[in-house]
Amino acid sequence: MAEYLKIFISFFKIGLFTFGGGYAMMPFFRQELVEKRKYIKEEELIDFYSIGQCTPGVIAVNVATFTGYKIKGVSGACMATFAIVLPSLIIIMAIAGALTMLSDNEFVKHAFAGIRIGVIALILNEVVNLFKKTVKSKYQVAVFVLIAIVLFGFNLSAVLAVIVAATVGLVKFLRSKWQ
Repeated sequence: MAEYLKIFISFFKIGLFTFGGGYAMMPFFRQELVEKRKYIKEEELIDFYSIGQCTPGVIAVNVATFTGYKIKGVSGACMATFAIVLPSLIIIMAIAGALTMLSDNEFVKHAFAGIRIGVIALILNEVVNLFKKTVKSKYQVAVFVLIAIVLFGFNLSAVLAVIVAATVGLVKFLRSKWQ
């Protein structure tokens, strides 16, 4: 039981510093897991980061899960994952509670109206940047227009849009191989 408490405390402390994302947490992981607790070696931490980057989910949660599994198997993975997520969960719940209490405040309403518009502008900016970096040929413009028409005109789900786009890309690839 004492080992699970140590795992919990280690990952809870790391979870308190999730600001900036997984890469910003690397020094905390190294200090707590490699240097202080000696749960894993430096090479293993790098491996866990590499695997965590390639698997779905948040890198920090993935690294916690892998490390917890190495220490105590499935129960260690569950404890480490719970502990690293708990600080964020507490903070989010506190903010949500405060927002609920303040939701009728006119200043808060107007601030969120501005924030929503700002977020739309940020998303649009990212879409334009992605378009510039990704769409380089007439074929890619045609695929973009096709998917946009299907998405907006026929209310196709995002998952189906990705499948359609992938299928169009694979067909083009296979046609180029057969020629």
